[in-house]
Amino acid sequence: MRALLALLLTAVAWPAAGQGTASRPLQVRFETTMGAFTVALDTERAPFSAANIARYAADGHYDGTIFHRVVAGFAVQGGGFTVDGTEKPARDPVPNESGNGLTNRRGTVALARGPDPHSAAAEFYVNLADNINLDPRPDRWGFAVVGTVVQGMDVIDRIAAVRTGARGPFPRETPLEPVVIKRAEVLGPAK
Repeated sequence: MRALLALLLTAVAWPAAGQGTASRPLQVRFETTMGAFTVALDTERAPFSAANIARYAADGHYDGTIFHRVVAGFAVQGGGFTVDGTEKPARDPVPNESGNGLTNRRGTVALARGPDPHSAAAEFYVNLADNINLDPRPDRWGFAVVGTVVQGMDVIDRIAAVRTGARGPFPRETPLEPVVIKRAEVLGPAK
């Protein structure tokens, strides 16, 4: 209960810190070793998930993490592991917002999670194709879309084209040459 209360307080605090509106979304810029991309977060349809990503970015959590899973034609996933494969500590997970009407289409960003539908924390993925099979259905939870890449989708496509295989603790689908998020920065509402 304490964790849920803290999450609610965090979500409420973000508007005071410059949270965007539907017409001017909150943005996060990710600078990687392959270039930069910017994500517009949907704070109205995915308020907990958007506040979550923005807070991890503002806290410097993403700095020095890698894209540890790259599946051409599907998605690139990162934000949870360092170059040596060490998992970074994460805060408590956020509630699953997959029923928010946003779909896993090419260029959208969603929270990665485990089998527990409410286990999403720091990791995110960018859809390389329309992956509507990741959306919720009446019989199961989906993966919560939180925003869209608004600049730098060509960078995401370059990341998707790197050679992958087994490296460190990852048995497959990890870039053989690490793709590192050098810095993530909250830009605030789009101008």
